[in-house]
Amino acid sequence: MSKEIIKLAKISKKFVGANKDIIVLKNINLKINSGELVSLTGPSGSGKSTLLHLIALLDQPTSGEVFFKKKSFSKSTEGEKDLVRRQGISIIYQQNNLLSDFTALENVTIPLVINGYNWKDATKKASKILSLVNLSKRLNHFSTELSGGEQQRVAVARALITEPDLILADEPTGSLDRKTANEIFSLFSKLKSKNRAILYATHNRELANKADYKLNILDGNITRKNA
Repeated sequence: MSKEIIKLAKISKKFVGANKDIIVLKNINLKINSGELVSLTGPSGSGKSTLLHLIALLDQPTSGEVFFKKKSFSKSTEGEKDLVRRQGISIIYQQNNLLSDFTALENVTIPLVINGYNWKDATKKASKILSLVNLSKRLNHFSTELSGGEQQRVAVARALITEPDLILADEPTGSLDRKTANEIFSLFSKLKSKNRAILYATHNRELANKADYKLNILDGNITRKNA
C-alpha cells in the first residue's frame, strides 16, 4: 500500500522586491505518495525550482506547512531538516554538482560516510550502485574525465545510495542527449517499482508524459493532469 511521503498544506511563497513583492506560489495543496512518478512542468520562472526547494526543506514557505511522512517541518530546526535530507530526500540537479577532486566512486561513497558507514562498506555499496547505471568501468575516473551523460549518471547514483523515500530532480536531463535522457528516465521507472516517490521538473514534453501524472505551475497555481 502506498504511503504519503510529501504533503503541502496551503503553501504560499513570495519574494520581497525593491518595488513590489513577487508572488511565486499561491495557496498550494499537494500530496505525493510512495511509488508515484510525477513530472513538474511550467514555463521558465514559474516556480518549479522554488517548489522543489520547499519540498526539500531547503527554503521556508511564506505561509503554510510542509509535511514529510506526516511530520510537519514548519517549526523544525536546521539540524532536523539536515537529517531528513541526508537520509530521506535526495536531490538531482541539472548541473550535477560533482566534486571535481574526487573520483566517481568517491563522489557516490561520501553520502554514506556522512551517514555513519565505514569507508570499506560504503565503497562496496557505491560500486554496486554505479554498476546499476552502467559505470562499473569508470569508477576511478574523475568527473572531468567523464562525459556529460556519465556525470549525470554518477549524480543519479549518488542520489540513490542512501535509499531515500523521495527523489527530487530539477531538469535532470536538460543538458543530455535523447538516448542518455531516456536512460536516466528508465532509472526513475525502476525506482518507482521500489516504492520510491520521484518528482522531476522538466521542459521535455515526451519525458513529462511518461509520468503517472503531471503537475503544471502557472501564475502561482498548480493543476494536476493525467500524463
